[in-house]
Amino acid sequence: MSPEPTTTEPCFAAFPPAVLRPAELTAFSRGGGARTIPLVTRAAGAEVFLTGQTLFEGGAGIPLHTHNCPESVTILEGDAIVEIDGTEHRVSRFDTTYVAAGTPHRFRNASATEPMRILWIYASVDATRTLVETGVTARVDAEHTKPDA
Repeated sequence: MSPEPTTTEPCFAAFPPAVLRPAELTAFSRGGGARTIPLVTRAAGAEVFLTGQTLFEGGAGIPLHTHNCPESVTILEGDAIVEIDGTEHRVSRFDTTYVAAGTPHRFRNASATEPMRILWIYASVDATRTLVETGVTARVDAEHTKPDA
């Protein structure tokens, strides 16, 4: 058993307390019928991790990609097909994935008509996404620049 921490100091204290309401925040287009709502971000003061939601219209999906850090995704609404390292899994509300850095993966809405929503958490505030097809790498938070119409 690990010894108890010897300090009561928080590991990062700069992030101000916040209540984030997705319905009141700007959604950003990811293309192909997907849009993202950033939640805990560097812009909000985060220093350790990023979180947000991505909403998928019926039939929408995102391309196969990798990250430079681990990612966890929880299905909040609808049903999805997640491909992780070449294997597809059907996931439903509250099912959660963990994908290690460098592992190819993608999500798509399993329904052609009903919406699907995920909550994502990256283990680094400096998370990047590399598209497998093109090799193009960009910061995840760089996607948060084109508001959804």
